[in-house]
Amino acid sequence: MPKYEWTPNKHKNVVLIAGGTGITPMYQLMRAIFRNPEDKTRVTLVFGNISEEDILLKQELRDLENTYPQRFNTMYLVEKKSMWPSRAMHGRVTKQLLEMVLPEPGSGNSMIFVCGPPGMYKAISGVKNSPSDQGEVEGMLKELGYKKEEVYKF
Repeated sequence: MPKYEWTPNKHKNVVLIAGGTGITPMYQLMRAIFRNPEDKTRVTLVFGNISEEDILLKQELRDLENTYPQRFNTMYLVEKKSMWPSRAMHGRVTKQLLEMVLPEPGSGNSMIFVCGPPGMYKAISGVKNSPSDQGEVEGMLKELGYKKEEVYKF
């Protein structure tokens, strides 16, 4: 990946927070992790969409969950409720939800990746200043105590 240099086992745990098409770099990262048998990184994906029909790569993500059940966990969030039974939770990413899925700030050997629409960046991590400048951590992640070196904004 051109923006974040990944090496196997660089982090023990990664949490990917994606909105809509923000799944694209997250999926690239997941593929890099899971296609290398030496990489034992655990991955949690928090994936928000407008509706369940908008969830991209649904089958591919399901396949990863089935292949790596001890190392890959997905939490789907949708703004519009479906009339059919679903695994997706209704709502948006909240501070309380992040407290449930994120490792303790400063715990070491974990990384949080964020990619989604501008409003999501603003609420969760703060925006990037430029492609080469991540900017400060703001929003929910700052409120939860995360530092710049624990968060990467695609």
